[in-house]
Amino acid sequence: MKTSSDPYVGRISLIRVFSGTLRADQTVHVSGHGLADRGHEDHDVDERIGALSTPFGKQQRPVPHVIAGDLACVAKLARAETGDTISAKEDPLLMEPWEMPDPLLPLAIQAHSKPDEDKLSQGLARLVAEDPTMRLEQNQDTHQVVLWCLGEAHADVALERLRSRYGVQVDVVPHKVSLRETFGGRASGRGRHVKQSGGHGQYAICEIEVEPLPGGSGIEFVDKVVGGAVPRQFIPSVEKGVRAQAAKGVAAGHPLVDVRVTLLDGKAHSVDSSDAAFQTAGALALREAAADARILLLEPVAEVSVLVGDDYVGAVMSDLSGRRGRVLGTEQTPGGRTLIRAEVPEIEIGRYAVDLRSLSHGTARFSRRYARHEPMPPQVAERVREEATANA
Repeated sequence: MKTSSDPYVGRISLIRVFSGTLRADQTVHVSGHGLADRGHEDHDVDERIGALSTPFGKQQRPVPHVIAGDLACVAKLARAETGDTISAKEDPLLMEPWEMPDPLLPLAIQAHSKPDEDKLSQGLARLVAEDPTMRLEQNQDTHQVVLWCLGEAHADVALERLRSRYGVQVDVVPHKVSLRETFGGRASGRGRHVKQSGGHGQYAICEIEVEPLPGGSGIEFVDKVVGGAVPRQFIPSVEKGVRAQAAKGVAAGHPLVDVRVTLLDGKAHSVDSSDAAFQTAGALALREAAADARILLLEPVAEVSVLVGDDYVGAVMSDLSGRRGRVLGTEQTPGGRTLIRAEVPEIEIGRYAVDLRSLSHGTARFSRRYARHEPMPPQVAERVREEATANA
């Protein structure tokens, strides 16, 4: 099955019949298709076939049924997508899916105007439904909408389809990677939130200590208050304030990770202390600790595997080193090709799909997967901070 969208009819599914007979108004089973990681959810549902037609140029000729070997068009199948299998309701089948190449070129987009913003979601959903080699990502860290494409030509076609078919004008913006922040050493902070403006005021003071943890540890909160300096009911409030501030970041606006925050002491007022006051104090304490500490910027690192002809191995390895990559090893494969395995910062391989094609004259291919976050070199981190400040 191949799914496409018509601006007047809506979703149209082009079906090739391998066996049996498909009739109009028949209920069938839709199965597919193993690409959930690209935004194409698995299907295992029943749907009703409406009118059947056969394509003839730009025309569609109605037919009562189609048999093995025929091509047919079915309009408005709600769940079926490209690559799915349609079979009898009482005997569901699933044909072996096509092997789709991984989309490795990110294209960050945003709506050109408010009317485009209203139509963008529906347009993207239709675009991805008809093209299983495309992946749609709503990045929660960078707040970007990213279309992952196979290459520049594929990206150009996607943008043109959005504009001409679905009437959505979008702007291409620089793709961002998900950076993190962490503490480079121990630091202490004191959060003091005291306000009195007549009537009920706000009073909360807390003292914390922050220390770094190994990568992947997240945020750990420890209570070491003694003597009831901070009432028990307000300790969760301090933690909530600390975690909220950590999510916002403490230096460059990226989430804070891999630290232990220990609540050591504080003060409360019998009348003016409240949940909100201690949340604010917790956030203030974390910001003060960060102001006196060395904050490291963490960048995502990808495991990259490049399959390239032996003639281009030297050029590819030299290029990876220039991208701050660490080559882990190489191995020979049949056909005079070499598999190169390396770890490369994701910020350096945004356009690697295009650059590798040029470097190897179109003969190499690669795959990538997230490995971990690790500290960014100081000079690179400083450049990233300056760019963020300039674009703010």
